[in-house]
Amino acid sequence: MKKVADMIRQEAIWAGLNRPGIEMDEADIVVYGIPYDGGVSFRSGAKDGPAAIRNITYTIPPTTERWEDLSSLKILDLGDVKGDSRDEMFQQAEDIAASIVKSGKLLTMIGGDHSTTIPVLKGIDQALDQPLGIVHIDAHFDLCHEMGGDLLSHGSTQRRALDLKNVSGTDSIFFVGVRSVESEELEFINNHEMNIIKALEIRRDGVEQALKMIKEKMSRFEKVYITVDIDSLDPAYAPGTGTPQFGGLNSRELLDLLYGLFELPVIGFDVVEVSPQLDDSALSVFAARKILTECWGHHLRKRKQMRGSYSSG
Repeated sequence: MKKVADMIRQEAIWAGLNRPGIEMDEADIVVYGIPYDGGVSFRSGAKDGPAAIRNITYTIPPTTERWEDLSSLKILDLGDVKGDSRDEMFQQAEDIAASIVKSGKLLTMIGGDHSTTIPVLKGIDQALDQPLGIVHIDAHFDLCHEMGGDLLSHGSTQRRALDLKNVSGTDSIFFVGVRSVESEELEFINNHEMNIIKALEIRRDGVEQALKMIKEKMSRFEKVYITVDIDSLDPAYAPGTGTPQFGGLNSRELLDLLYGLFELPVIGFDVVEVSPQLDDSALSVFAARKILTECWGHHLRKRKQMRGSYSSG
């Protein structure tokens, strides 16, 4: 009876769209969590993000803010990676990412601190044999070579991306919403060509201008990955995160950015750094859930448009 009850409960998550037990080839979207926050430099708690986000998806409708119906989507939630050490968890996360990309399904990862994006990018790199573009939406650059001696810290995510075979250099990454920089990062930025749109520039010039700049640079890639740190949002909209920074994006700006970014050939995305224990209101958890389901809507919409163009052609 417990096994049946667990299966029913699993099917109910993600607005009832989860299909536990189906093969990856049958799914449209494959989700997994990396409940790890050992890479933080300040406040912890992001390890509880995946469970907290899933727990508020039982009663939501399978629709988007544009009133699109998601009920045709088949989501395969693989659950969370497990392991007694970071090495075990990250290796598992890397292998899963590679499998999802090879299957051609939309990869969705829920962190965890931002270090959890490192094994995902490694897995994608392993699965691809072509250039990868990365859109990094964050209050921070995460370009430190190391933090506290840790090469896999949450402040080193994109520095490690630069080690990948399919990431040719800083021109392969676009940093969006940044408003904080470490001294080491400032030196690095001043010595490299960078793609950057600050949060203050998005507020001043608008989302459409930001999207135009991003697409001009990233449209050359046939494979794009988006990583969303919840602290890209101003703390007024998502206070539950380890290193909040004032002056961030508002919720409308972030949702509109993601709507436009999914016009690029997005093969996967993640939402990281949600720390439920740091937010009694649960605003951050609800924000993350909204980001996830809206992005799935963008993926479904694009797929339908592509089918329509094929049938009309």
